[in-house]
Amino acid sequence: MKCPFCGYKEDKVVDSRATAEQSAVRRRRECLKCGKRFTTYEYIEEVSLLVIKKDGRREPFDRKKILAGIIRACEKRPVSVEKMEGIITQVERTIAKKSEREVLASRIGELVMERLKLIDDVAYVRFASVYRQFKDVSQFMMELKDILGREKSLPELVVKKKKR
Repeated sequence: MKCPFCGYKEDKVVDSRATAEQSAVRRRRECLKCGKRFTTYEYIEEVSLLVIKKDGRREPFDRKKILAGIIRACEKRPVSVEKMEGIITQVERTIAKKSEREVLASRIGELVMERLKLIDDVAYVRFASVYRQFKDVSQFMMELKDILGREKSLPELVVKKKKR
């Protein structure tokens, strides 16, 4: 493993454990040259999944691309990296259960939005506005009205949410 700080290629594993979802091994490492610590995640390599884009192109499924979009949506929001990683893991599991080798990019986006909606409304709207490519304010307002209508029908959840 190459140290992200100094580039040295030798390190020692300080701590190793499975993630909460049991989908990866998290290893805490320490560089033998500079002494700095960093974390790596090891995932089981499975049969490659292809994502079918809007224009018909096919490209390999990439956790990092999805994570980057979720991070942008959750910027300055109280959503931990663990929760963001969990969203991706849940999406991967949902797709894997279907045993398909190809999946539409739109399906992945919908799965991410379903999970973001449960975690943080602002992050959900941010992700949806980019993903669904809102053309004007009216589309944005329709999405907000849907969220507000949902909150009014579930007042006990709103109270719990605000206490966080």
